[in-house]
Amino acid sequence: MEDSTSTAIKVHISEYTPDNLVTGLGGRGIAAEFTGSEPGLRILLRCDMDALPISEVMNIPHRSVFDGVSHKCGHDGHMAILMGVAARLHKHPPAGGSVVLLFQPAEETGEGARKVIIDSKFRDIEPDFVFALHNLPGFPLGSIILKNGAFSSASRGITVELTGASSHASEPQKGESPALAIAQIIEAFTSMSLSSISMDDAAMLTVTHVRAGEKAFGTTPGEGCVLAALRTRGSEAMNIISRRIEKMAETIAETNNLKCRISWTDEFPVTENSGKAVDIIRSAAVNLGLRTVQPDAPFPWSEDFGHFTNKYPGALFGIGAGVNTPALHSPEYDFPDELISLGVDIFIEIINELLNCSDHIMK
Repeated sequence: MEDSTSTAIKVHISEYTPDNLVTGLGGRGIAAEFTGSEPGLRILLRCDMDALPISEVMNIPHRSVFDGVSHKCGHDGHMAILMGVAARLHKHPPAGGSVVLLFQPAEETGEGARKVIIDSKFRDIEPDFVFALHNLPGFPLGSIILKNGAFSSASRGITVELTGASSHASEPQKGESPALAIAQIIEAFTSMSLSSISMDDAAMLTVTHVRAGEKAFGTTPGEGCVLAALRTRGSEAMNIISRRIEKMAETIAETNNLKCRISWTDEFPVTENSGKAVDIIRSAAVNLGLRTVQPDAPFPWSEDFGHFTNKYPGALFGIGAGVNTPALHSPEYDFPDELISLGVDIFIEIINELLNCSDHIMK
């Protein structure tokens, strides 16, 4: 579905005549650059463009027309916000420097940001600052959620593949079924005390999928797997706990005479916000008279924007989607359209803070 989305973005953003348009960035990404008349900083504003494998259940005018695919994380709204910024920049280009609007693919898998950054085409639009927003249900509509340092957690997915030998179900002793080992791994992963390595490094391990053999009554399973998601607030905690989990699974497999293969995927780094970038967002929010909220701890979910903040000064911030709005990734979720103009306004204020003030025009 990203192919059609990317094509639609290219057609629509071209109407705003950016000074530079980069396509095929990191796969299906699109970047549009609007340049001022004076030299200065280059700011990158990023939105995510991928959807989710969730069937549309809501009877809304903009409901998904594709079976089993819908925008249940609000990425459609994020794209609309950046299109609104493009419309503003078309009429009022920055005084100096330039603004890059990045429509990034594959955020949900943790691959998109990294692929964009390592793409050779990205070198020509490498930024001095990076910013992104994400709508957040559970917070007052239109509020701005800010935090210095770690904003969202690191995460990665572990797949534990177990191989034994199948047998007739009437003679299970003649096989090596992974069923008991799978149950032990589930129990170990679920009960493992990961509430904290230290006061600052909380962690969470969640079993997300389990399979053993095939659907049959006459055969015992000869292989199976367990998938789990590990989330931590810090990179060091991620490394320590990852090794601990691997050892745990390998020991259980060995005890049950099974071969064990472990792999990791869907890796997201911690998104670390720079203090200067957060101050700029806070100033923009104050200028617009918006309420700001500062959470005490990093959010447990992950965002691949951390690849950008690991390399460039910047920040990810939240925009409240309403206290009683259904949660992200819920079939009942729908992006609140009221946030589109508000998102445009705060991005434009960020641009003004950095590019349209004389103190910031020169690099």
